[in-house]
Amino acid sequence: MSRRQKNQFNFGKFLREWGGFILIMGLFLISRYTIWNPVTVEGHSMDPTLKDREMLIVMLHTDIERFDVVVANSVDDNGETKKIVKRVIGMPGDVVNFNNDVLTINGEVVDEPYLAEYLAAFKKDKLQETYSYNSYFQELALKSQTFTTDANYNSNFTVTVPEGQYFLVGDDRIVSKDSRHVGTYSEESLVGEVKVRYWPITNMDLF
Repeated sequence: MSRRQKNQFNFGKFLREWGGFILIMGLFLISRYTIWNPVTVEGHSMDPTLKDREMLIVMLHTDIERFDVVVANSVDDNGETKKIVKRVIGMPGDVVNFNNDVLTINGEVVDEPYLAEYLAAFKKDKLQETYSYNSYFQELALKSQTFTTDANYNSNFTVTVPEGQYFLVGDDRIVSKDSRHVGTYSEESLVGEVKVRYWPITNMDLF
């Protein structure tokens, strides 16, 4: 067997043994950058729905709907862009009102079941037991007359969402820094929708 034939034989054997694996890995890497992204939750703004350091899969090309949990690009106080995880409360053109923890959108009262646990804890002791791990969070809760306030601690406030913009709020309304503080987010700033929590394994879930 000539060297050329030997090389062809070895290459063919390599493809037979590893071709499938290489194809799968190639498709995985392509989809990683075009279809989905991994994102790690940072902080407590989405407690108790999503906890600090939990890992998520975000789908990049989905139609965003009200109450979806999404990832957005946000500029922090240092001018650096980071990814945040929040919930869509207001869609483009919506008129959103919070009044003593009652949410009204376009004149219709809307339930927020994902807040039930922390709302109950706020009514019980203003989340002092829940926030026992962080004295600053306890101070914030004591300042709030209701679980959901605006940046100035008003319990009754209204926001009209501009076209092409989204009003994003964290589920932990006491801790979260969101559209109540920094304004709405453009459609271009939205990275995608959270679809899977894959870590820790014990908390794996679909959204």
